[in-house]
Amino acid sequence: MSNFHDFKAKTITGEETSMQDYQDNVVLVVNTASKCGLTPQFEGLQKLHEEYKDAGLKILGFPCNQFASQDPGSNEEIATFCLKNYGVDFTMFDKIDVNGDDAHPIFDYLKDELGGTLGKKIKWNFTKFLIGKDGQPIKRFSPTTKPKDIEKHIKKALKS
Repeated sequence: MSNFHDFKAKTITGEETSMQDYQDNVVLVVNTASKCGLTPQFEGLQKLHEEYKDAGLKILGFPCNQFASQDPGSNEEIATFCLKNYGVDFTMFDKIDVNGDDAHPIFDYLKDELGGTLGKKIKWNFTKFLIGKDGQPIKRFSPTTKPKDIEKHIKKALKS
């Protein structure tokens, strides 16, 4: 597969979703965690969502429990936590692995396209991938990159 739009994933409520649904949108894919020092980034992600959703930005959160077991809850618990604590109403997906043999194919693809400091591995929760309207990955952002610091890249992608 050579395009983000070729993949599918299950939402946090169990619905199979094609990434084709996000064609002609700029997408920010994030591996999230509810009990991480970086969890407050949900607030910044939600702000980006609110500010740019009508312009064509879609934020996709993928809970992951691979890093220090920082997202141990069920999908329902994670969804409730995100909504209650951060007002998250962007799309959240089924809890997945991002590294190893059971890594979700979307993350295998993104790691292949945009390697990081650890090569083709995800270093920690809240690694972010910006994907253009054409389904091609544009840029990878480290876990510590704050959502507001991605805004200029989002604006540029929305214009292209």
